[in-house]
Amino acid sequence: MIENKQTISELASKNKRLDGRGLEDYRQPITIETDISRTAEGSVRVQIGQTVVLAGVKLSIEKPYNDTPDQGGIMINAELTPMSSPEYERGPPGIKAIELSRVIDRGIREAKTIDMKKLCIEPGEKAWFVIIDIVTINDDGNLFDAGGLAALAALKCAKFPKHDPETGVVDYKIKTKESLPLLKEPLPITVYKINNALLVDPTNQEEQAYDARLTIASDTNGTISAIQKGGKTPLSIAEISNIADLALKKAKFLREYLDKVIK
Repeated sequence: MIENKQTISELASKNKRLDGRGLEDYRQPITIETDISRTAEGSVRVQIGQTVVLAGVKLSIEKPYNDTPDQGGIMINAELTPMSSPEYERGPPGIKAIELSRVIDRGIREAKTIDMKKLCIEPGEKAWFVIIDIVTINDDGNLFDAGGLAALAALKCAKFPKHDPETGVVDYKIKTKESLPLLKEPLPITVYKINNALLVDPTNQEEQAYDARLTIASDTNGTISAIQKGGKTPLSIAEISNIADLALKKAKFLREYLDKVIK
């Protein structure tokens, strides 16, 4: 428990924050670096304030699932490394890592981000599977937004490796110019409620003082694909409406940074 939780709560009620930001302000710098890994088909480093995450996309040819024989698949994993926070330990994913991967996965999956049928090579036998790994470098709060932005950026810059359809051999050392068949570009924004005030991009300390939070994933048209609530305090219909408006507004804000780096 942080010592200044009460201070954070009192400041929020006055539309103020410990670091002087407005309730709707994101920390700076906000940076997106692409192609940081030679072995990943797509990779990025995202920084929001002092929070830094990496995301990498790997493509592999697997047997399609029985219920979707003509489609590829997608998997998202999150690793919260000990070097990013003393809160994390080595070993199997904890509750926070599982929640992070599931929230980001849900936004991408429900939006039908990727044309899964175009990932199919041979129905019932071979299809491309997309694996996204999210790794924390420094956790100073707001991993949902940073991780979601990194995952989308990695998907956008990913390129298929060279594949010989006759032999089935994949040469991961050679990347083609073929991008993933993306249909939508969902971006999650998490809004926190602290003492009846709504704010975005919380620091690690602010995250420990929140009453409720709502993560809303939306695409470039403002269509919402997923909503995930956290915290024990209930939210009113009016609050949910205000949160949705704020989330859509801030998704547009973060998307501007993404569009500058990846067209």
